[in-house]
Amino acid sequence: MPIRRFGGHKSVVKRCETPKLSYGFSNMNVSRSGYRVFSANSSGACSELAKKITERLGVELGKSVVYQEGNAETRVDVKESVRGQDIFIIQTIPRDVNTAIMELLITAYALKTSCAKNIIGVIPYFPYSKQCKMRKRGSIVCKLLAAMLAKAGLTHIITMDLHQKEIQGFFSFPVDNLRASPFLIQYIQEEIPNYRNAVIVAKSPSAAKRAQSYAERLRLDLAVLHGVAPNLESNMGDGPCSPPPARSSAGHTGLELPLMMAKEKPPITVVGDVGGRIAIIVDDIIDDAEEFVAAAEILKERGAYKIFIMATHGLLSAEAPRLIEESAIDEVVVTNTVPHEVQKLQCPKIKTVDVSMILAEAIRRIHNGESMAYLFRNIALDD
Repeated sequence: MPIRRFGGHKSVVKRCETPKLSYGFSNMNVSRSGYRVFSANSSGACSELAKKITERLGVELGKSVVYQEGNAETRVDVKESVRGQDIFIIQTIPRDVNTAIMELLITAYALKTSCAKNIIGVIPYFPYSKQCKMRKRGSIVCKLLAAMLAKAGLTHIITMDLHQKEIQGFFSFPVDNLRASPFLIQYIQEEIPNYRNAVIVAKSPSAAKRAQSYAERLRLDLAVLHGVAPNLESNMGDGPCSPPPARSSAGHTGLELPLMMAKEKPPITVVGDVGGRIAIIVDDIIDDAEEFVAAAEILKERGAYKIFIMATHGLLSAEAPRLIEESAIDEVVVTNTVPHEVQKLQCPKIKTVDVSMILAEAIRRIHNGESMAYLFRNIALDD
């Protein structure tokens, strides 16, 4: 303690020490370097994938409440601090697509206003992905949804097997489009007896590239169905420049354009040999199943003795379970990107492959700033 002298007298001066303020900065630094995983689903059945992902990551599911009020409005309450953290929102899409989208948007906005550092959406099946092209006087809804997600606060998206890879260009932030083909190929090798006697089948020429990728990795032959009844997407007009209905040209002195011939569906044919073999039809989405049932009938007529359907997203809407159960299809294999437990009860032919492993690994790598290239190894560009 210092001593000062004033006029021969000793004076003791006590040094005042400024008290140290503790605001928990050390804890805050720890939380900023962490991450949280939330589920944006109000339905318990849709949260199963989120639970599997968090179990693989060894973390707890974030505390939040997502529910519908009496007037059908969506409300989200985040029950813990997310300030400065990387937040991953897992959203699986049930049959009520529009409600799921609103749940995702409101959850992302709630986390944004709670000062989350980064908000990454984990959307295994991206809704409205089939509406990614202009059709007559319609709209590109997928682009609108991408803009809405960015406005709500998302900074990154993890998805799986987009219907068209060009959809990634609609986003103003990074998109990681994972592939389910390694899991489906593993299922073929382990669960289909004598798969070496199989042939990979594309149900339409537009699906030939995906089927070729499977065939090359499995060292199998390829067959293509040509002339199968087209789906709604290919049955619509060419776009905004499609020819309008014929009108009376009385008194019109404009140019006479060449007459455009109407399109005709070619007869159904199978390009490739399927006789006495196992036919494996691969695609990204199986929805109403009518096309797959029609394809199975043709393949049976051409001599295929077993028919498998492999698809990433099993929407299985409308009467799909009943149609599959009554068809020549032996088994339908889909991943758990979309909840379909009810459909499995209706149709025992439906089998599920778990893809939570690759989604969990993607979350870990993005949070740690590691390369995603390992998750795309041995995958062709056309897959």
